[in-house]
Amino acid sequence: MKVLVIGKGGREDAIIKSLKKSDKISQLYALPGNGGTELVAKNIAISELDNEKIIDFIKEEKIDFVVVAPDNPLANGLIDLIEKEKIPSFGPTKKAAQIESSKIFAKKLMTKYNIPTAKYEIFDDYYKAVKYLDEKNEYPIVIKADGLAFGKGVVVAKNFQEASKAVEDMIKNEKFKESGKKIIIEEFLEGIEVSMLTFTDGKTIVPMVSCLDHKRAFEDDKGPNTGGMGAVCPNPAYTEMVAKICEEEIFIPTIKAMQKENAPFKGCLYFGLMITKKGPKVIEYNSRFGDPETQAILPLLKTDLFTIMQATYEEKLETIKIEFEKKCSACIILASKGYPEKYITGYEINIKDFDEKNCYVFHSGTKLENNILKTASGRVLSVCCVEKTLESAIENAYKAIEKIKFKDMQYRKDIGKKALKLLKDQPLNVNI
Repeated sequence: MKVLVIGKGGREDAIIKSLKKSDKISQLYALPGNGGTELVAKNIAISELDNEKIIDFIKEEKIDFVVVAPDNPLANGLIDLIEKEKIPSFGPTKKAAQIESSKIFAKKLMTKYNIPTAKYEIFDDYYKAVKYLDEKNEYPIVIKADGLAFGKGVVVAKNFQEASKAVEDMIKNEKFKESGKKIIIEEFLEGIEVSMLTFTDGKTIVPMVSCLDHKRAFEDDKGPNTGGMGAVCPNPAYTEMVAKICEEEIFIPTIKAMQKENAPFKGCLYFGLMITKKGPKVIEYNSRFGDPETQAILPLLKTDLFTIMQATYEEKLETIKIEFEKKCSACIILASKGYPEKYITGYEINIKDFDEKNCYVFHSGTKLENNILKTASGRVLSVCCVEKTLESAIENAYKAIEKIKFKDMQYRKDIGKKALKLLKDQPLNVNI
C-alpha cells in the first residue's frame, strides 16, 4: 500500500520510521517532511495547510491511506476532505478536532459531562479579564489562548503583572492572532503532570504508555513554554490506581461525550493530565500524537502501527491486541539557541558513529542541502533511548547526544530528573 504522512516534525519522523516496519506498506510519502523523513520516505514539497493541492496529490498518486499528524491540518478540515474522496485515513474530523483547536469547546464539554478539570472563566474583553484578575487575586493562575498557538498559548502567571501582561498580549496585541481573541483564565492545579496518548476509533479507547513531558525551555522548569524539550516513559505518577480512575472518570466519559455531541473522535486522542491530591484532572486535550511524547512512545510499541491505524479507521480497534515493550525510554530535544523565541538556522549537523541499536535520532527540524544535513527550525533533533530501567535510558540518551554536533545547539540537562525522584518517593496520595 501507498501511505502518506502529513507533517514535518519529529513526531512525523517517528511515525514514518514506525510505519516503515510494516510489511503492508510498499511506499511511504512525507508531506512536506524534513531531512530525516527524506532518508526513509519520499518528501512532497506541498504545504500541510494547502488542502486543495494535498487532495490533488492523493488522487494523482493513488494513495491508499493518509495519516494526518499535526494539529493545524486537522483543524483545517483535511480529514473531512479525504473522507469525501473515500480514502482511508487516520485522524479526527474538523468537528472532533475542536477538542484541541478550541480550549473553550473542550472546557464546556468537560463541564457538561462532569469530566474533572480546573475551574475557569472565559473572556474576550481585555478590561473585563483584567478586572477579574484584580478581584480574584489568586496566584499562580493560568491564562490560555482559545485556539492553536504552537504549544505556546499557555501562561502560568505568578502575579497580577504577569497575568495582565499575558491577557494584553493575547487580546489587545493579538500575539496569537485569531487564536488569542478569546481566552480562558483558570485555576492553577498542583500535582504531577502526565501525558496520556490513546488510540480510539470513537467507541473503543486504548491507552499507550504514560509519559512525563518537559515543556519549559530551561532546567528546573524555568523559561518560556515550548512545544516540548523532552519526555520519559513510563511516568511513575501514573500508577495502576490512577490509571483505573482515569479510564473510568476521564477517558471513557470523553469518548462518550464526543459521541453525544455528534463529533465522534477517531485517531490519537491525547490527555494532558494533572494528578492532584484530589485525583486526576484534565489540563488539556490534543487531537493528535504529542511531540516529543511520540518519539518516546513509539520505540516501545510492539504491535504493527499500521495495523492499529487501519483498525482505528475501520472502527475495529477492539479486535486487535495492542502491546508495548515493558521497558523505559527517554527522549531529549536538541534545539537551536534562542528557541522558542529568536534563533538562527542553516547550520551543518554532524552525527558521528551513532549506534541505533537501542537509541534513535528523530529529525524535528532539519533539511538536506546537497546531501548535507542542516538545522531548519527551533527544535532540531529528538534523541531517544530505550533501556530496562528509566535511569539507564536517561543516561544513555545523554551519552548519545555527545555524538551529535551543530552550532548553537542547546538542550535541557535535567530531562527525567523529576521522574527519577518520583520513583524514589512514596506513592502520590490520591484520594478516591
